[in-house]
Amino acid sequence: MIAIVDYQAGNLASVRKAFDHLGYESAITADPVEIARASKIVLPGVGNFEATTALSGPLQDAVVKAIDRQIPLLGICLGMQWMFESSREAPQLRGLGLFAGECEKFPVTVKSPHVGWNQLQVGGASRLLRGLPENAFVYFTHSYRAPLVDATVGKCEYGGSFSAVVERGDLFGVQFHPEKSGTAGLHLLRNFCEL
Repeated sequence: MIAIVDYQAGNLASVRKAFDHLGYESAITADPVEIARASKIVLPGVGNFEATTALSGPLQDAVVKAIDRQIPLLGICLGMQWMFESSREAPQLRGLGLFAGECEKFPVTVKSPHVGWNQLQVGGASRLLRGLPENAFVYFTHSYRAPLVDATVGKCEYGGSFSAVVERGDLFGVQFHPEKSGTAGLHLLRNFCEL
């Protein structure tokens, strides 16, 4: 079962509907015990980085223990940003630190938030992006962006390059919303399910 972590900040119903469409069992949950039993974990997210404070305590402990057991984890949008060390959106808070770096606001030279379809530039081997066409269009909606890091396997150009997809071992993050990205998004979610 895929646990979709409910911390009151995500497109929970849309993510679950995508897994239902693909024929994979998932559950929206804020129960650390259920998260601990999951075969895979998804951290969706929409909104301000401060929303991740709801992940502290038992929810964070359950996620960290699952990571230690090498349970695949997929962070979506804010969920991906929480996997980094921090965000300038809420500098007093820390992320999980699974990936190095701090998320930052888009420069004033581009409209923010970055909303709409943009091309994904795939770079490097990736289990999550396997079989996805080069320059596939995916759907974004965010005001802050993650830096390019060693784990970046997909990037996007908007006011400069930023990480659109990160991957290391069983840790995966996407800045865009695969549940809103049509065929390309469903392809990515299927790859995650089939890990």
